[in-house]
Amino acid sequence: MMNDRIQTNRLILQPLALQDAPFIFELLNTAEWKQFIGDRHIYHLQDATDYIAKILRNPDMEYQVARLRETEAPIGVVTFIKRTYLSHHDIGFAFLPAYAGKGFAYEAASTFLDGLKKKAPDSYILATTIPENARSIRLLEKLGLQFREEIQLADEKLLLYSKTL
Repeated sequence: MMNDRIQTNRLILQPLALQDAPFIFELLNTAEWKQFIGDRHIYHLQDATDYIAKILRNPDMEYQVARLRETEAPIGVVTFIKRTYLSHHDIGFAFLPAYAGKGFAYEAASTFLDGLKKKAPDSYILATTIPENARSIRLLEKLGLQFREEIQLADEKLLLYSKTL
């Protein structure tokens, strides 16, 4: 969807690249990622590189890395994924703990959605989260997504949100 480098007041959004492996290694091993998204078994830097390569090969996945505008240090991701169990693409986000609660996720996700709306007006997007992830729920609602229903995926209960752009 977005292939260009997009700047906001505080961030740069750009597509995930193999060079982002050290950042992905750090992000996927945070307690928050493991608790709210799940353990992806990224134990070595090569695991992170392989994880990124798998994403880049999948046309149904898009990861945008959010970087601080001043230093270009990566601090989070916005994801846009067509999951097999959902009828439309799913937006997601994750940020390093040091950058949580400072509006970066909202800035990145709302910018991503604005770009998507320009390219595909009337797009219908979904988002899922576990009921315990209060921060994610607040952000989804702030982004204008509305709770639709609870869904069961294997042994996990997810809350499904939706929005028409």
